[in-house]
Amino acid sequence: MEPLTYGLEDIFEKVESNIRLTLEDGVKLLNTKNMLGLGYLANERRKSQTGNFVYFNNNGHINYSNVCKIRCGFCAFGKEPGEKGSYTMDLEEIVRRAENYGSLGATEIHIVGGIHPDLPFSYYLDLIRRVHKAVPSVSLKAFTAAEYDYYSQLEGIPVEEILLQMKEAGVSFVTGGGAENFSQRVRDIICPGKLTGERWLEIHRTAHRLGIPSNANMLFGIIETDEEVIQHLLALRNLQDETGGFYALIPTAFHPKNTKFADIKQASAIRTLKIMAVSRLILDNFKYIKAYWVASSPQVAQIALTFGANDLDGVVREEKIYHTAGASSPQMQTESELINLINELGLTAVERDTYYNILKTYETSNSK
Repeated sequence: MEPLTYGLEDIFEKVESNIRLTLEDGVKLLNTKNMLGLGYLANERRKSQTGNFVYFNNNGHINYSNVCKIRCGFCAFGKEPGEKGSYTMDLEEIVRRAENYGSLGATEIHIVGGIHPDLPFSYYLDLIRRVHKAVPSVSLKAFTAAEYDYYSQLEGIPVEEILLQMKEAGVSFVTGGGAENFSQRVRDIICPGKLTGERWLEIHRTAHRLGIPSNANMLFGIIETDEEVIQHLLALRNLQDETGGFYALIPTAFHPKNTKFADIKQASAIRTLKIMAVSRLILDNFKYIKAYWVASSPQVAQIALTFGANDLDGVVREEKIYHTAGASSPQMQTESELINLINELGLTAVERDTYYNILKTYETSNSK
């Protein structure tokens, strides 16, 4: 039998000595055939961060509109104004949905949409104010950096002022969306009209400085190279060193159906697990890595919990963006289903709020 360290001896030594991994290390890990060794390293790093706790929350999604003037090539969600299937919710409908989530015990509402060419900035501010008033105890994780960048352009004011107004209205957390991959080569092909990677980082830096934490996303399985994956992670690691404002990374697999890249084969389970493990090892200053079951399937997400991931996101009521692109995962998972996915591995399921405060734990006899 080959030793667990086969082909990764130098990286095992670095990890054991708490030496930061480099671009070259990350690329090597993405190309290894030693999946057991990679999983072991990522799992040990995960245990050093949060032990055997795996987190989830009671959340709901509100995608207020799919009308978008940018129309990224990788996105199946966006529609032109007036196009069949396009929609924009009025504020009363949004409030009704938020109140329903609140009645179901949700502690967080995730709010994102497209870059709408016609809605005024007041629509978004009123949306937050009214939802916050309707469910004041629910955290509002709202809008992507791309949306904040657009609001800044729309109003002709710095994004700092936009974020301050949103914070006062009730936004308590910025979503990680819009990051995709920071490589300009990639962005010029898949989302040429979108903000740059540098601008995305600048907006999150500003949010952190204002006391608004955020998550970070990374899209994979489209046209990115291994080097571009690791460079994306290193950019996030550098900003986290600077601000400490990120909570979690959410690596999300590209779904090709109904997009301009429909001929691209979807990322394999092996690629997904490698991305999870390498993200955990490169991002030594991120405490939480999400296995977003909506993108990967509940089954692959469960396996990812043995490759460095320690968060299953949540029950995720009414997710539209990934399902429009052909995601075959359920529209939601019940809390008991998430707990079973975690406990089956002998890990402790932890219901959390947006800020990873522990609300309840669910242990098995095998939890250690």
